[in-house]
Amino acid sequence: MIADVNLMFEENKIYGLLGRNGAGKSSLLNIMTNRIFASAGEVKIDSESVADNDSKLGLMYLMSEVDLYPNGSKLSQIVSDSELMYGGFDHQLADKLIEEFGIDMTQKFGKLSTGYNSIFKLILALCLPVKFVILDEPVLGLDANHREIFYSELLASYSENPRTFILATHLIEEIATIISDVIILDQGRIILNQPVEDVLARTHSVVGPKNDVESYTKGLNVVGHDNIGNIRANYVYGDLDDRRLPDTVQLSNFDLQKLFVFLTNQYEGGKHHEN
Repeated sequence: MIADVNLMFEENKIYGLLGRNGAGKSSLLNIMTNRIFASAGEVKIDSESVADNDSKLGLMYLMSEVDLYPNGSKLSQIVSDSELMYGGFDHQLADKLIEEFGIDMTQKFGKLSTGYNSIFKLILALCLPVKFVILDEPVLGLDANHREIFYSELLASYSENPRTFILATHLIEEIATIISDVIILDQGRIILNQPVEDVLARTHSVVGPKNDVESYTKGLNVVGHDNIGNIRANYVYGDLDDRRLPDTVQLSNFDLQKLFVFLTNQYEGGKHHEN
């Protein structure tokens, strides 16, 4: 269930929409693209509602697990139909991706494996002339090699033709270096929405003897901790107040995936993190 979500996606950015299974990622994307209807609120592009607005809906392409294409249609026919619907298609890029992924365009859509089903829809997403490319669990069924090809081609496509990408996924480590902004959704609410660079600058791993670490981090926003024997690691998200670091304590940053786990654990435990 989605509640009180207020988001703005800017042009020419790559967003990571992160959340656990059931957090509401797919529901939010389906509301944005008018596939399901919200009980309240509105989705707008350039101040115009997208509801029953074909010109605005045509600016978005949502790739998801849901299959909207007839099982009996050949892949080449789906490309032709999509080109008519969206008013264009990058055949040069498509030919390159078809060769890289090794996909047979004479196949029927319903005969594709899970991985090649995802690959075909990713090719459509990258080659259609839309302003907002929305990818819900885009690498479902892809092996490591194909995932690497996809991430590389996404960045190349973005560099050649900047537009807004929204990647909804639980594979945080894989997209951490790709996205410019991170949005964390938990239990239908946004608990973080900031540029990745700003977020990571506020993560602090404080490691040392337990008493020294506890003393140094007292009053700070400690979101998690680890213990290894007599060594304590407290994970802080936020400012350190310019306090003096004891000689026995080491300070470093921690990664986006660890922060995601800590913040969603906090939220489930009843402690809400303010953006």
